[in-house]
Amino acid sequence: MPAQRILVLGGGFAGLWSALSAARQLDACGIAPEAVEVLLVNRDGFHSIRVRNYESDLSQARVPLEVVLEPAGVRSLIGEVTHIDLPARVVSVRSQDGVRQLPWDRLVFALGSQLRRPPIPGLANHGFDVDTYDTAARLEGHLQSLADRPESPGRFTAVVVGAGLTGIETACELPARLRAVRERAVRGPSPRVVLVDHNPQVGSDMGDSSRPVIETALEGLGIERRLGARVVAIDAAGIQLASGETIPAQTLIWCAGLQASPLTGAFPVARDPLGRLPVDGFLRVEGVADVFAAGDGARAPVDEGHDSVMSCQHSRPMGRFAGHNAVCDLLGLPLLPLRIDWYTTILDLGPSGALYTEGWERRVVASGESAKRSKRQINGQRIYPPLRGDRAEILAAAAPVIQRPPPIHPA
Repeated sequence: MPAQRILVLGGGFAGLWSALSAARQLDACGIAPEAVEVLLVNRDGFHSIRVRNYESDLSQARVPLEVVLEPAGVRSLIGEVTHIDLPARVVSVRSQDGVRQLPWDRLVFALGSQLRRPPIPGLANHGFDVDTYDTAARLEGHLQSLADRPESPGRFTAVVVGAGLTGIETACELPARLRAVRERAVRGPSPRVVLVDHNPQVGSDMGDSSRPVIETALEGLGIERRLGARVVAIDAAGIQLASGETIPAQTLIWCAGLQASPLTGAFPVARDPLGRLPVDGFLRVEGVADVFAAGDGARAPVDEGHDSVMSCQHSRPMGRFAGHNAVCDLLGLPLLPLRIDWYTTILDLGPSGALYTEGWERRVVASGESAKRSKRQINGQRIYPPLRGDRAEILAAAAPVIQRPPPIHPA
């Protein structure tokens, strides 16, 4: 074992960039891996581009971790984090070789978030989601199987529960996906997509100026809405709403909210309603020595009056600053405060284009094809780490700086 270890938990947007930023700062300080090891633990060997899981083609939705970590000199371990012992400064990880105990000198918690699954009868057995690569792949396999199923009500009907960003993006892709499957079938009803939410409006956090753009897109795609509605039961044939309405559907996709990893409960701090750990401007967990947190499992101040949101937009810079500061804290160097002076939301609306908003009030600045070009650049380029194996390029990309907003492409 090296003399000291920076242990990063999670290989998502926050975890990957925490590890790379730590490696970058150690390299800048002339510290060899034999003196301070950066070790990243992840449940599998991939960095998931999670925000692309609503797409039908998942071939680019994850990146092998070794492609990025090995050139940077970061070690990795595939395993499930099962326990965090803060007094002992040890993390338990269950891997294919059994349970391992990993001591640490600085810890970066970046285990992210997971889909919130309420105890609705039938959801566990009959629901699909796009929370992870594996569940998104399972959904795609299910959709393809519909072509070979016997004719029945709801065969080509999909219900999406949750009209937030993920639910809207998922719903907007489904008409085309279902039509492609329907064309392979001998016969069957026309595809139908229904978007359900307990809120009275779609995109409840998107603001008044954004909503007409979203509604127009949904209308143009033929997506039905059931708003102010609550799902009370699900089975293989469809769903039942609290109103008494039953919607025959063989596909139910749950997109109704996220919560932080339950392992945030290992920390003796008051978590917010999403289960996130409170961190200061340097990404240190408040009241816990030598521990940093980044990404969806942390609530960080990002500007005057606003905290971070669960998104790759914030997880990536949070990771870069957390990893950098973990090294500085270990070496007794000054830490860098995280401040992000801009906020954007770019929502994919499928064949209807996209919606680009600026500011916390989400002012519409572009829509349609121009916004779609920005979305394609984000999903296909901006959020990826360098993949050519160039050590210098990878470390440079991990610098603790704030990128400028994504460009708005002219129509």
